[in-house]
Amino acid sequence: MNKPIYRAKSIWLTGLSGAGKTTVAAGLASELKEQGIAVAVLDGDVVRKGLCSDLQYTPDDRTENIRRIAEISGLLVKQGITTINSFIQPTEEIRKKTQQIVGQEHYLEIFVDAPLEICEARDVKGLYKKARLGIIKDFTGISAPFEIPKNAHLVISTDSLTIDDCVKAAYALVIKNMKGKVSE
Repeated sequence: MNKPIYRAKSIWLTGLSGAGKTTVAAGLASELKEQGIAVAVLDGDVVRKGLCSDLQYTPDDRTENIRRIAEISGLLVKQGITTINSFIQPTEEIRKKTQQIVGQEHYLEIFVDAPLEICEARDVKGLYKKARLGIIKDFTGISAPFEIPKNAHLVISTDSLTIDDCVKAAYALVIKNMKGKVSE
């Protein structure tokens, strides 16, 4: 008899600050947990306060930040825990390195897309304003580059879709890629 199983994945939500990555990650985690799937959410703001508190926002430190998270995500996936990683991941090079670390077979990339002006309007922390004033250096989208993902498995536009619709689209992609069959 065949029984459905779910293979752990390393899901990367990438996009500008304020695009909705954290909100989509929380909704997706909730949906997966309802299916009995073990999930860990790794969020950029949270990780920067602990594991990566020694890093700045220079290009080298951004790369190291993502490398550390990719290593942790890969370790968790090997233990059967799906990770939802909510990070800007500003360049194709960083995203490619992430995929290499966690393994292509485990990696799913979702581009959480919103125009810069929408992200700025959503910015409750005032980070964009500080970046525009030069108080924050190397801020992605303002004084540091953000390369639109070329190979995302899914693009969700949080400026034109509801959060529920964004979560549903992400969930459909993830479940489709997690499903497998195993013989008893």
